[in-house]
Amino acid sequence: MTFLKKWVGDADLPKDLNLLLMIGGLYSLSGALSNTFVNVYLWKQSGRYIDLGIYNLSIVILQILTFILAGRWAKKMDRTIVLRMGVIFLALYYLAVLMVGEHATSFLFLLGGLLGIGYGFYWLAFNVLTFEITEPHTRDFFNGFMGIMSSAGGMIGPIVAGLIISKFAKFHGYTFVFGLSLALFSLAVLLSFSLKRRPAKGRYVFLRILKERSQNENWRLITTAHFFQGLREGTFAFVISIFVFVSTGSELALGTYGLINSGISFIGYFLVSRYIKKKNRKKSILIAGIGLYLAIFLLIFDLNYIKLLIYAAVIALCYPLLLVPFISTSYDVIGTGWKAAENRIEYIVVKEIFLNGGRLASILIFIAAISIFDVKASLPWLLLILGAGHSCIYFFIRKVHFSEA
Repeated sequence: MTFLKKWVGDADLPKDLNLLLMIGGLYSLSGALSNTFVNVYLWKQSGRYIDLGIYNLSIVILQILTFILAGRWAKKMDRTIVLRMGVIFLALYYLAVLMVGEHATSFLFLLGGLLGIGYGFYWLAFNVLTFEITEPHTRDFFNGFMGIMSSAGGMIGPIVAGLIISKFAKFHGYTFVFGLSLALFSLAVLLSFSLKRRPAKGRYVFLRILKERSQNENWRLITTAHFFQGLREGTFAFVISIFVFVSTGSELALGTYGLINSGISFIGYFLVSRYIKKKNRKKSILIAGIGLYLAIFLLIFDLNYIKLLIYAAVIALCYPLLLVPFISTSYDVIGTGWKAAENRIEYIVVKEIFLNGGRLASILIFIAAISIFDVKASLPWLLLILGAGHSCIYFFIRKVHFSEA
């Protein structure tokens, strides 16, 4: 990847960094092909929001539990093995989707559980490897380029999947797309064997790092900010795709939505990774948080496909502005924490638990609201309340300070 070296300048780009980018790219492409359409697949089978809530709830619950277990295993074995386990479980998830077919709504907990376990192992290992492989001078680049890879996958995946699904009758197109995702994850498993072994040692002090929040103000602020990030993501992750499908009745339209969103996001990540510097991080997070919240008003009044496309464009510009500096700041806080080098795995586990705790709270609120109140009446209010999550991040990040020593 000589062009990466040219882009990042004099910063060191080890082989494992390039491999991790490639694995992340395959993950992004496979997820972009299928993840959005799984929710539509379930919706077409039952037409009930509660089923989507239960499916996504099972994902988050198993993901939280797996993070804790994966953290312990990552202290006892090679982290690349944990990454490989994550990709294998994700492949098993798509295999299960193919096997249950049109009866998927009868296996919501099984499917959600497999995906949650895969996410837990994968993201624990990916985040730990990111922390180990990158340095402060390559961190913004890596996060930015990873965003570009995700956006590229997001451009290609949804429109290709939408075209394939629209060309086949019934659910045959979904079967083809899920099979393609299975093949991409299998390739990612093979690539993972090229990563350098990274064994860990020491005790697993998860509870000690959790209690560190009471002693380290920066750590308390960062973990709380991640909870609010999850508060929006938990429900928005699946509701928006259903809005697009219901508004158009077309998987191709959903693919077009993904293409526009990811195409603009691709440009956004490119610009942010090149031009947003450490001194501008907090201002970037503030502006992006405001933009993400204002975009919600496009969804709650006279919703139509054009407004959804405008929403896709707005959030595509705002997410890179928020996530790149936020993720980089999070890793910097971890890097200055108590025995960070020795306990980096525990720091990652705790961070992800707060993120997924926000997602869990979001989905539980969603399920409660649609169970008690009329769905059409409650959804706009839910979006306005839960959608404030990203805007709240700034109020915690602005108080994060590093010593000049």
